[in-house]
Amino acid sequence: MTPPTPYYGLLAEFTTPQAVLKATRQARREGYRVMDAYTPYPVRGLGAALDVPRTQIPFVVLAGGVVGAISGFYMQWWTMGADYPFNVGGRPLNSWPVFVPIAFEVLILIASLSAVLGMLFLNGLPRPHHPVFNVPRFTEASQTGFFLCIEALDPRFDPEGTRQFLAAQGAKEVLEVPHEGDHK
Repeated sequence: MTPPTPYYGLLAEFTTPQAVLKATRQARREGYRVMDAYTPYPVRGLGAALDVPRTQIPFVVLAGGVVGAISGFYMQWWTMGADYPFNVGGRPLNSWPVFVPIAFEVLILIASLSAVLGMLFLNGLPRPHHPVFNVPRFTEASQTGFFLCIEALDPRFDPEGTRQFLAAQGAKEVLEVPHEGDHK
């Protein structure tokens, strides 16, 4: 899909977290949907204003935990009850109470690995480069800057109209974000 403009989008810099939050809410009301905000610390309400979907990580961790518990239990049952049965003191070969601690440990191991790998996959990481990194002022996003980027793929995006909208929201500066390969 060819973007409607020769750049990734427009990046507006704001001086306070309240200003970027207000601009984000207003952009949603105006119909913009493909946008993201960048701040040096979490801003309460910004995720809701951007309409960030709920994470699927809890389901990934639950699935990993269930697989881990079943795998840990099956591994012990197989080794002690089927592959190398060894009757000690008349105990049953499937002595499940003894298997619980190891099954729990494998549950924790697989669930934690699922959390890390699921987070990386669902966030699209690693992504060592993003088009907003091409804007020199964006280095302030990790220190004192508050930025709102409306992408050119947004159906409501109009280069001049969006620039005027962002300026009307009190943006300190509105910058064009070149595509990834357009380093200048």
